[in-house]
Amino acid sequence: MTISQPLSSSFRDPNGFVFEEGGNLYRKVRVSYSENFKHLTQSGLYITLVGKGLLVPHEDSDIEVNRTGSTFKILKPARVPFISYPYEWSFSQLKSAALATLRLQKISLEYGMTLKDASAYNIQFFGITPSLIDTLSFEIYEPGSPWVAYRQFCQHFLAPLALMAYVDLRLSRLTQSHIDGIPLDLACKLLPKRAMLNGNLLMHLFLHAKLQSKYEGASTNDNSKKMPKQALLGLIDSLEAAILSIHLPKCQSNWSEYYDCNSYSVETAEKKLSTVRDMLLKTSPETVFDFGANCGRFSRIAAELGAMTISLDMDPLCVQKNYLDAANHSDNRILPLVIDLTAPTPSIGWSNNERASLIERGPCDTGLALALVHHLAIANNVPFARIAEFFSLVCKNLIIEFVPKSDVQVERLLSSRKDVFSSYNEENFEREFANFFEIVEKTPLEESGRVLYLMNRRTK
Repeated sequence: MTISQPLSSSFRDPNGFVFEEGGNLYRKVRVSYSENFKHLTQSGLYITLVGKGLLVPHEDSDIEVNRTGSTFKILKPARVPFISYPYEWSFSQLKSAALATLRLQKISLEYGMTLKDASAYNIQFFGITPSLIDTLSFEIYEPGSPWVAYRQFCQHFLAPLALMAYVDLRLSRLTQSHIDGIPLDLACKLLPKRAMLNGNLLMHLFLHAKLQSKYEGASTNDNSKKMPKQALLGLIDSLEAAILSIHLPKCQSNWSEYYDCNSYSVETAEKKLSTVRDMLLKTSPETVFDFGANCGRFSRIAAELGAMTISLDMDPLCVQKNYLDAANHSDNRILPLVIDLTAPTPSIGWSNNERASLIERGPCDTGLALALVHHLAIANNVPFARIAEFFSLVCKNLIIEFVPKSDVQVERLLSSRKDVFSSYNEENFEREFANFFEIVEKTPLEESGRVLYLMNRRTK
Protein backbone atom coordinates (compact mmCIF):
# COMPACT_ATOMS: atom_id res chain seq x y z
CA MET A 1 0.00 0.00 0.00
CA THR A 2 1.27 3.47 -0.87
CA ILE A 3 1.18 5.86 2.09
CA SER A 4 -0.88 8.95 1.38
CA GLN A 5 0.36 12.50 1.69
CA PRO A 6 0.43 14.12 5.17
CA LEU A 7 -2.59 16.03 6.35
CA SER A 8 -2.22 19.76 5.79
CA SER A 9 -1.73 20.23 9.55
CA SER A 10 0.96 17.54 9.90
CA PHE A 11 4.19 18.46 8.15
CA ARG A 12 6.44 20.13 10.73
CA ASP A 13 7.85 17.05 12.50
CA PRO A 14 10.67 15.27 10.58
CA ASN A 15 10.03 12.10 12.63
CA GLY A 16 6.60 11.37 11.15
CA PHE A 17 3.22 12.62 10.06
CA VAL A 18 -0.52 11.91 10.12
CA PHE A 19 -2.38 10.83 6.99
CA GLU A 20 -5.83 9.57 6.06
CA GLU A 21 -6.65 6.50 4.02
CA GLY A 22 -9.98 4.81 3.42
CA GLY A 23 -11.70 6.98 6.01
CA ASN A 24 -9.19 5.96 8.69
CA LEU A 25 -6.55 8.06 10.41
CA TYR A 26 -2.93 6.85 10.56
CA ARG A 27 0.39 8.12 11.87
CA LYS A 28 3.64 7.27 10.13
CA VAL A 29 6.62 6.91 12.49
CA ARG A 30 9.98 7.23 10.77
CA VAL A 31 13.05 5.18 11.65
CA SER A 32 14.65 8.34 13.03
CA TYR A 33 12.19 8.19 15.94
CA SER A 34 12.40 4.44 16.63
CA GLU A 35 14.49 4.62 19.83
CA ASN A 36 12.26 7.29 21.33
CA PHE A 37 9.14 5.33 20.39
CA LYS A 38 10.50 2.13 21.94
CA HIS A 39 11.27 3.97 25.17
CA LEU A 40 7.81 5.55 25.22
CA THR A 41 6.04 2.21 24.87
CA GLN A 42 8.41 -0.09 26.77
CA SER A 43 9.06 2.15 29.78
CA GLY A 44 5.41 2.18 30.81
CA LEU A 45 4.99 5.89 30.04
CA TYR A 46 2.53 5.31 27.19
CA ILE A 47 0.25 3.08 29.28
CA THR A 48 0.40 5.51 32.21
CA LEU A 49 -0.52 8.57 30.14
CA VAL A 50 -3.31 6.81 28.24
CA GLY A 51 -4.68 5.50 31.52
CA LYS A 52 -4.83 9.03 32.91
CA GLY A 53 -6.52 10.37 29.77
CA LEU A 54 -3.54 12.59 28.99
CA LEU A 55 -2.54 10.91 25.72
CA VAL A 56 -4.67 9.72 22.81
CA PRO A 57 -4.35 5.94 22.48
CA HIS A 58 -3.29 4.17 19.31
CA GLU A 59 -3.07 0.66 17.94
CA ASP A 60 -0.69 -0.86 15.45
CA SER A 61 -2.16 -0.72 11.97
CA ASP A 62 -2.31 -3.65 9.53
CA ILE A 63 -0.54 -1.62 6.84
CA GLU A 64 2.53 -3.39 5.48
CA VAL A 65 5.75 -1.54 6.30
CA ASN A 66 8.77 -1.61 4.02
CA ARG A 67 11.51 -2.31 6.53
CA THR A 68 14.22 -1.13 4.11
CA GLY A 69 12.65 2.31 3.81
CA SER A 70 12.31 5.23 6.22
CA THR A 71 9.16 3.93 7.92
CA PHE A 72 9.52 2.31 11.34
CA LYS A 73 5.85 1.85 12.19
CA ILE A 74 2.34 2.85 11.13
CA LEU A 75 -0.04 3.63 13.99
CA LYS A 76 -3.81 3.99 13.99
CA PRO A 77 -4.62 6.67 16.60
CA ALA A 78 -8.05 7.25 18.09
CA ARG A 79 -9.95 10.02 16.33
CA VAL A 80 -10.65 13.33 18.01
CA PRO A 81 -14.44 13.96 17.98
CA PHE A 82 -13.95 17.53 16.72
CA ILE A 83 -10.73 19.42 16.02
CA SER A 84 -10.64 22.80 17.80
CA TYR A 85 -7.98 25.47 18.12
CA PRO A 86 -6.63 27.57 21.02
CA TYR A 87 -8.16 30.77 19.62
CA GLU A 88 -11.57 29.10 19.93
CA TRP A 89 -11.14 28.06 23.57
CA SER A 90 -12.45 29.75 26.67
CA PHE A 91 -10.10 30.92 29.42
CA SER A 92 -10.63 27.76 31.48
CA GLN A 93 -10.15 25.50 28.46
CA LEU A 94 -6.78 27.09 27.72
CA LYS A 95 -5.89 26.85 31.41
CA SER A 96 -6.86 23.16 31.51
CA ALA A 97 -4.77 22.51 28.39
CA ALA A 98 -1.79 24.29 29.97
CA LEU A 99 -2.01 22.27 33.19
CA ALA A 100 -2.36 19.05 31.18
CA THR A 101 0.82 19.91 29.24
CA LEU A 102 2.78 20.49 32.47
CA ARG A 103 1.43 17.27 33.95
CA LEU A 104 2.54 15.41 30.82
CA GLN A 105 6.03 16.85 31.18
CA LYS A 106 6.26 16.00 34.87
CA ILE A 107 5.14 12.39 34.38
CA SER A 108 7.42 12.00 31.34
CA LEU A 109 10.46 12.92 33.43
CA GLU A 110 9.56 10.13 35.86
CA TYR A 111 9.97 7.67 32.98
CA GLY A 112 13.15 9.18 31.54
CA MET A 113 11.51 11.22 28.78
CA THR A 114 10.65 14.86 28.12
CA LEU A 115 8.30 16.83 25.87
CA LYS A 116 10.27 18.26 22.97
CA ASP A 117 7.50 20.75 22.22
CA ALA A 118 4.61 22.38 24.06
CA SER A 119 2.37 23.53 21.24
CA ALA A 120 -1.23 24.22 22.25
CA TYR A 121 -2.23 22.68 18.90
CA ASN A 122 -1.01 19.30 20.14
CA ILE A 123 -3.78 19.36 22.75
CA GLN A 124 -7.32 18.50 21.74
CA PHE A 125 -10.50 18.27 23.79
CA PHE A 126 -12.53 15.11 24.13
CA GLY A 127 -15.50 17.09 25.38
CA ILE A 128 -14.15 18.70 28.56
CA THR A 129 -10.99 16.56 28.71
CA PRO A 130 -7.71 17.87 27.22
CA SER A 131 -5.43 15.19 25.76
CA LEU A 132 -2.16 15.18 23.82
CA ILE A 133 -2.67 13.93 20.28
CA ASP A 134 0.97 13.96 19.10
CA THR A 135 2.56 10.63 20.02
CA LEU A 136 5.89 11.87 18.64
CA SER A 137 6.17 14.78 21.10
CA PHE A 138 8.33 12.75 23.49
CA GLU A 139 12.08 12.25 23.43
CA ILE A 140 14.53 10.52 25.75
CA TYR A 141 15.63 12.88 28.51
CA GLU A 142 19.34 13.65 28.64
CA PRO A 143 20.49 14.49 32.19
CA GLY A 144 21.35 18.15 32.53
CA SER A 145 19.26 19.22 29.55
CA PRO A 146 16.94 22.23 29.96
CA TRP A 147 13.34 22.04 28.79
CA VAL A 148 13.56 22.99 25.13
CA ALA A 149 9.82 23.71 25.03
CA TYR A 150 9.92 26.32 27.84
CA ARG A 151 9.67 29.34 25.54
CA GLN A 152 6.94 27.71 23.45
CA PHE A 153 4.90 26.92 26.55
CA CYS A 154 5.07 30.53 27.69
CA GLN A 155 4.05 31.82 24.26
CA HIS A 156 1.22 29.32 23.70
CA PHE A 157 -0.23 29.22 27.21
CA LEU A 158 1.10 31.64 29.81
CA ALA A 159 1.08 34.82 27.70
CA PRO A 160 -2.49 34.47 26.34
CA LEU A 161 -3.86 33.47 29.75
CA ALA A 162 -2.27 36.51 31.38
CA LEU A 163 -3.62 38.81 28.66
CA MET A 164 -7.13 37.36 29.00
CA ALA A 165 -7.10 37.79 32.78
CA TYR A 166 -5.35 41.14 33.14
CA VAL A 167 -6.56 42.95 30.00
CA ASP A 168 -9.53 41.44 28.12
CA LEU A 169 -10.90 37.96 27.42
CA ARG A 170 -11.08 38.80 23.73
CA LEU A 171 -7.29 38.98 23.48
CA SER A 172 -7.32 35.20 23.14
CA ARG A 173 -7.86 35.97 19.44
CA LEU A 174 -4.23 37.12 19.27
CA THR A 175 -3.35 33.44 19.13
CA GLN A 176 -5.09 33.31 15.75
CA SER A 177 -2.82 35.95 14.23
CA HIS A 178 0.20 34.48 16.06
CA ILE A 179 -0.25 30.76 15.53
CA ASP A 180 3.31 30.04 16.71
CA GLY A 181 2.51 31.68 20.04
CA ILE A 182 2.16 35.27 21.23
CA PRO A 183 5.63 36.91 21.27
CA LEU A 184 6.63 37.54 24.87
CA ASP A 185 7.74 41.12 24.23
CA LEU A 186 4.32 41.90 22.74
CA ALA A 187 2.53 40.32 25.69
CA CYS A 188 4.62 42.39 28.12
CA LYS A 189 3.82 45.62 26.26
CA LEU A 190 0.09 44.88 26.48
CA LEU A 191 0.02 43.75 30.10
CA PRO A 192 -0.50 46.37 32.82
CA LYS A 193 2.36 47.03 35.26
CA ARG A 194 0.39 45.43 38.08
CA ALA A 195 0.88 42.05 36.37
CA MET A 196 4.51 42.25 37.51
CA LEU A 197 3.28 42.02 41.10
CA ASN A 198 2.65 38.37 40.32
CA GLY A 199 6.13 36.95 40.92
CA ASN A 200 5.58 34.01 38.58
CA LEU A 201 4.55 36.27 35.71
CA LEU A 202 7.48 38.57 36.47
CA MET A 203 9.83 35.62 36.07
CA HIS A 204 8.31 33.68 33.19
CA LEU A 205 7.02 36.58 31.08
CA PHE A 206 8.73 39.90 31.84
CA LEU A 207 12.23 38.69 32.73
CA HIS A 208 11.96 35.88 30.19
CA ALA A 209 11.17 38.42 27.45
CA LYS A 210 14.17 40.58 28.45
CA LEU A 211 16.55 37.61 28.44
CA GLN A 212 15.11 36.45 25.15
CA SER A 213 15.83 39.85 23.61
CA LYS A 214 19.30 40.03 25.16
CA TYR A 215 20.46 36.63 23.94
CA GLU A 216 18.61 36.57 20.62
CA GLY A 217 20.86 34.98 18.02
CA ALA A 218 23.23 33.50 20.60
CA SER A 219 24.24 29.85 20.30
CA THR A 220 21.91 27.34 21.94
CA ASN A 221 24.56 24.58 21.92
CA ASP A 222 26.51 25.70 24.97
CA ASN A 223 27.05 22.44 26.88
CA SER A 224 28.18 24.33 29.96
CA LYS A 225 24.59 25.48 30.60
CA LYS A 226 23.37 22.39 32.40
CA MET A 227 20.11 22.19 34.30
CA PRO A 228 19.98 19.52 36.99
CA LYS A 229 16.81 17.44 36.94
CA GLN A 230 15.74 18.87 40.28
CA ALA A 231 15.99 22.39 38.84
CA LEU A 232 13.99 21.29 35.79
CA LEU A 233 11.26 19.92 38.04
CA GLY A 234 11.35 23.21 39.95
CA LEU A 235 10.80 25.07 36.68
CA ILE A 236 7.74 22.93 35.89
CA ASP A 237 6.37 23.50 39.42
CA SER A 238 6.93 27.24 39.02
CA LEU A 239 5.10 27.29 35.68
CA GLU A 240 2.25 25.33 37.22
CA ALA A 241 2.05 27.87 40.05
CA ALA A 242 2.02 30.66 37.44
CA ILE A 243 -0.89 29.10 35.57
CA LEU A 244 -2.84 28.45 38.76
CA SER A 245 -2.28 32.02 39.95
CA ILE A 246 -4.11 33.53 36.95
CA HIS A 247 -7.82 34.11 37.51
CA LEU A 248 -10.53 35.98 35.66
CA PRO A 249 -11.96 39.07 37.35
CA LYS A 250 -15.65 38.95 38.15
CA CYS A 251 -17.53 40.26 35.15
CA GLN A 252 -20.76 39.78 33.25
CA SER A 253 -21.40 40.02 29.52
CA ASN A 254 -24.51 41.28 27.76
CA TRP A 255 -25.62 37.74 26.96
CA SER A 256 -24.48 35.60 29.90
CA GLU A 257 -27.90 36.12 31.56
CA TYR A 258 -29.89 35.96 28.31
CA TYR A 259 -32.15 33.12 29.45
CA ASP A 260 -33.47 35.35 32.24
CA CYS A 261 -34.46 38.13 29.84
CA ASN A 262 -36.63 36.94 26.95
CA SER A 263 -40.19 36.93 25.67
CA TYR A 264 -41.16 33.44 26.85
CA SER A 265 -43.62 32.57 29.56
CA VAL A 266 -42.68 29.57 31.69
CA GLU A 267 -45.10 27.42 29.69
CA THR A 268 -43.71 28.58 26.33
CA ALA A 269 -40.15 28.03 27.47
CA GLU A 270 -41.04 24.46 28.42
CA LYS A 271 -42.75 23.94 25.06
CA LYS A 272 -39.63 25.17 23.27
CA LEU A 273 -37.45 22.72 25.21
CA SER A 274 -39.76 19.77 24.48
CA THR A 275 -40.17 20.72 20.80
CA VAL A 276 -36.42 20.99 20.26
CA ARG A 277 -35.97 17.61 21.96
CA ASP A 278 -38.62 16.02 19.71
CA MET A 279 -37.06 17.51 16.58
CA LEU A 280 -33.62 16.25 17.62
CA LEU A 281 -35.04 12.77 18.13
CA LYS A 282 -36.45 12.86 14.60
CA THR A 283 -33.04 13.62 13.08
CA SER A 284 -31.10 11.14 15.34
CA PRO A 285 -27.86 13.12 15.03
CA GLU A 286 -24.42 11.85 15.98
CA THR A 287 -23.05 15.39 15.76
CA VAL A 288 -24.77 18.69 16.56
CA PHE A 289 -23.58 22.28 16.09
CA ASP A 290 -25.43 24.60 18.46
CA PHE A 291 -25.01 28.04 16.86
CA GLY A 292 -25.34 30.97 19.26
CA ALA A 293 -25.52 28.49 22.13
CA ASN A 294 -25.19 31.10 24.88
CA CYS A 295 -24.52 29.10 28.07
CA GLY A 296 -25.51 25.78 26.51
CA ARG A 297 -29.04 25.00 27.72
CA PHE A 298 -30.07 23.40 24.42
CA SER A 299 -26.62 21.90 23.85
CA ARG A 300 -27.29 19.81 26.95
CA ILE A 301 -30.48 18.41 25.44
CA ALA A 302 -28.55 17.26 22.36
CA ALA A 303 -25.77 15.80 24.53
CA GLU A 304 -28.30 13.94 26.71
CA LEU A 305 -29.66 12.33 23.54
CA GLY A 306 -26.16 11.02 22.76
CA ALA A 307 -24.92 13.55 20.19
CA MET A 308 -21.42 15.00 20.24
CA THR A 309 -22.39 18.65 20.56
CA ILE A 310 -20.20 21.56 19.48
CA SER A 311 -21.60 24.51 21.43
CA LEU A 312 -20.68 27.76 19.63
CA ASP A 313 -21.05 31.33 20.83
CA MET A 314 -19.29 34.64 20.15
CA ASP A 315 -19.33 35.68 23.82
CA PRO A 316 -16.20 34.34 25.59
CA LEU A 317 -17.85 34.67 28.99
CA CYS A 318 -20.84 32.56 27.91
CA VAL A 319 -18.47 29.93 26.56
CA GLN A 320 -16.49 30.07 29.80
CA LYS A 321 -19.65 29.43 31.82
CA ASN A 322 -20.74 26.69 29.44
CA TYR A 323 -17.39 24.88 29.77
CA LEU A 324 -17.34 25.13 33.57
CA ASP A 325 -20.90 23.79 33.76
CA ALA A 326 -19.98 20.87 31.49
CA ALA A 327 -16.85 20.22 33.58
CA ASN A 328 -18.86 20.25 36.82
CA HIS A 329 -21.16 17.60 35.35
CA SER A 330 -18.31 15.63 33.73
CA ASP A 331 -20.11 15.99 30.41
CA ASN A 332 -17.75 14.84 27.65
CA ARG A 333 -20.37 15.18 24.92
CA ILE A 334 -20.27 18.99 24.91
CA LEU A 335 -17.41 21.05 23.48
CA PRO A 336 -18.01 24.81 23.99
CA LEU A 337 -16.09 27.07 21.60
CA VAL A 338 -15.78 30.82 21.04
CA ILE A 339 -16.85 31.37 17.43
CA ASP A 340 -18.50 34.43 15.91
CA LEU A 341 -20.71 33.40 13.00
CA THR A 342 -20.30 36.81 11.38
CA ALA A 343 -16.56 36.10 11.20
CA PRO A 344 -16.21 32.32 11.69
CA THR A 345 -12.84 30.66 12.05
CA PRO A 346 -11.00 30.89 8.70
CA SER A 347 -8.42 28.61 7.12
CA ILE A 348 -5.02 29.90 8.24
CA GLY A 349 -1.40 28.85 8.58
CA TRP A 350 0.94 27.54 5.92
CA SER A 351 -0.63 27.82 2.45
CA ASN A 352 -3.83 28.93 4.16
CA ASN A 353 -4.78 25.34 5.02
CA GLU A 354 -2.76 24.33 8.09
CA ARG A 355 -5.71 25.10 10.38
CA ALA A 356 -9.17 24.34 9.00
CA SER A 357 -12.09 26.72 8.80
CA LEU A 358 -15.34 26.02 10.62
CA ILE A 359 -17.03 25.08 7.34
CA GLU A 360 -14.25 22.62 6.49
CA ARG A 361 -14.79 20.87 9.82
CA GLY A 362 -18.45 20.26 9.03
CA PRO A 363 -21.06 19.46 8.10
CA CYS A 364 -22.73 18.27 11.28
CA ASP A 365 -25.77 16.03 11.24
CA THR A 366 -28.03 18.64 12.83
CA GLY A 367 -27.62 22.33 13.50
CA LEU A 368 -29.43 24.32 16.17
CA ALA A 369 -30.02 28.01 15.42
CA LEU A 370 -32.28 29.15 18.26
CA ALA A 371 -32.95 32.83 18.99
CA LEU A 372 -30.22 33.67 16.50
CA VAL A 373 -31.63 34.72 13.12
CA HIS A 374 -32.66 38.22 14.26
CA HIS A 375 -29.11 38.90 15.46
CA LEU A 376 -27.68 37.92 12.09
CA ALA A 377 -30.35 39.60 9.94
CA ILE A 378 -30.91 42.82 11.91
CA ALA A 379 -27.87 43.42 14.10
CA ASN A 380 -25.45 42.35 11.33
CA ASN A 381 -27.44 43.06 8.14
CA VAL A 382 -27.08 39.54 6.74
CA PRO A 383 -29.95 38.73 4.31
CA PHE A 384 -32.02 35.59 4.87
CA ALA A 385 -30.67 34.10 1.62
CA ARG A 386 -27.07 34.35 2.84
CA ILE A 387 -27.97 32.95 6.25
CA ALA A 388 -29.74 29.98 4.66
CA GLU A 389 -26.81 29.36 2.32
CA PHE A 390 -24.34 29.33 5.24
CA PHE A 391 -26.37 26.85 7.26
CA SER A 392 -26.68 24.60 4.19
CA LEU A 393 -22.87 24.37 4.16
CA VAL A 394 -22.47 23.41 7.80
CA CYS A 395 -25.42 21.13 8.64
CA LYS A 396 -27.52 18.42 7.01
CA ASN A 397 -30.58 19.11 9.15
CA LEU A 398 -31.52 22.39 10.77
CA ILE A 399 -33.66 23.29 13.77
CA ILE A 400 -34.13 27.03 13.55
CA GLU A 401 -36.24 29.64 15.34
CA PHE A 402 -37.83 32.61 13.62
CA VAL A 403 -38.22 35.66 15.89
CA PRO A 404 -40.77 38.29 14.70
CA LYS A 405 -40.32 42.05 14.87
CA SER A 406 -42.89 42.23 17.66
CA ASP A 407 -40.51 40.30 19.94
CA VAL A 408 -38.87 42.21 22.80
CA GLN A 409 -35.40 41.13 21.67
CA VAL A 410 -35.93 42.44 18.13
CA GLU A 411 -37.36 45.68 19.52
CA ARG A 412 -34.21 45.99 21.60
CA LEU A 413 -32.04 45.62 18.49
CA LEU A 414 -34.09 48.23 16.60
CA SER A 415 -34.26 50.73 19.47
CA SER A 416 -31.04 52.43 18.46
CA ARG A 417 -31.29 52.28 14.68
CA LYS A 418 -33.69 52.93 11.81
CA ASP A 419 -35.82 49.98 10.76
CA VAL A 420 -34.78 49.38 7.14
CA PHE A 421 -35.62 45.68 7.27
CA SER A 422 -38.89 45.57 5.31
CA SER A 423 -38.13 42.01 4.13
CA TYR A 424 -37.75 40.73 7.68
CA ASN A 425 -40.92 38.67 8.02
CA GLU A 426 -41.94 35.04 8.33
CA GLU A 427 -43.09 34.68 4.74
CA ASN A 428 -39.79 35.89 3.27
CA PHE A 429 -37.85 33.80 5.81
CA GLU A 430 -39.60 30.63 4.62
CA ARG A 431 -39.20 31.56 0.96
CA GLU A 432 -35.43 32.10 1.18
CA PHE A 433 -34.73 29.05 3.32
CA ALA A 434 -36.81 26.87 1.00
CA ASN A 435 -34.12 27.40 -1.67
CA PHE A 436 -31.67 25.42 0.44
CA PHE A 437 -33.83 23.36 2.80
CA GLU A 438 -37.05 21.42 2.77
CA ILE A 439 -39.29 22.62 5.61
CA VAL A 440 -40.38 19.42 7.36
CA GLU A 441 -42.11 20.79 10.43
CA LYS A 442 -43.28 24.16 11.75
CA THR A 443 -44.28 24.74 15.39
CA PRO A 444 -45.49 28.15 16.65
CA LEU A 445 -44.43 28.99 20.21
CA GLU A 446 -47.80 30.37 21.27
CA GLU A 447 -48.02 33.93 22.61
CA SER A 448 -44.35 34.72 21.94
CA GLY A 449 -44.94 34.87 18.18
CA ARG A 450 -41.80 32.84 17.64
CA VAL A 451 -41.80 29.76 15.39
CA LEU A 452 -39.60 26.64 15.45
CA TYR A 453 -38.78 24.91 12.16
CA LEU A 454 -37.27 21.54 11.38
CA MET A 455 -35.60 21.56 7.98
CA ASN A 456 -33.67 19.03 5.86
CA ARG A 457 -30.95 20.24 3.49
CA ARG A 458 -31.84 19.88 -0.16
CA THR A 459 -29.57 17.64 -2.22
CA LYS A 460 -28.41 19.15 -5.46
